[in-house]
Amino acid sequence: MNNSSDSIYWSELHCSKDALTDTYGWFMQFLLAVLAFTCLIGKRFCEPRYARRPWLIWFYDTSKQGLGALIIHAANVWLSPHLTGNPCTWYIVNFMLDSTLGLLIIWAGIRLAQYYARAYDIPLINFGEYGKPPMFAAWICQCILYAALATFAKSILALVLRLPPVVAVLSKLRLSPVSNARLELAVVMLIIPFFVNILIFWVTDNFLMYHPRGVSSKIKTRVRYQSIKKEKSGSEEDEHSADERLLGASV
Repeated sequence: MNNSSDSIYWSELHCSKDALTDTYGWFMQFLLAVLAFTCLIGKRFCEPRYARRPWLIWFYDTSKQGLGALIIHAANVWLSPHLTGNPCTWYIVNFMLDSTLGLLIIWAGIRLAQYYARAYDIPLINFGEYGKPPMFAAWICQCILYAALATFAKSILALVLRLPPVVAVLSKLRLSPVSNARLELAVVMLIIPFFVNILIFWVTDNFLMYHPRGVSSKIKTRVRYQSIKKEKSGSEEDEHSADERLLGASV
């Protein structure tokens, strides 16, 4: 009797209890990961040539974000079926909270770590800086710290979603008018996350990459242009003086 009532209950929710972890669900997750990774590659090529990160530094920066995203995504996939209501609805609610409040918590943690790194001379936890040559130890320390920040942010939001008033409201939500189970899963695990991730991954990568303090991009561009101009004028003066010496020798 309980089994039949459970099946009727889940059939009414559009998205089944195991929909996030069946073959179709894993395929949606894999496709989203590939698209998100491609977005980060495209961002690297959008950077100015003189400021473009080497591939190793780019990997160090983006792998931290990938690790944090993996932790949060795994938590969402595990939590959503264990909450009362539609698992797909709970997944997208978790995802949107992680992309807003969660990102804010992580940003505050990154800024706090950078402050302590400079105040107490702890370069290993200064996000985006790995030394010259880049040190593997710095990358590992920053990965551990970023994973801890992602776990902390996810834990805070998971506790909020367990509050009875929040559960009472969100458990009744449904992604109307989407009634097809596979379409609903594609919407919550691929379509919406893809467009949100384009923005979130781009912004988070800017948090994690190295920015020289006190120098804006416009100033750096102006200084670079002036240095090129001086080099050109200096080379022209050298050529002019060389021509004068040649004419003097011939006379």
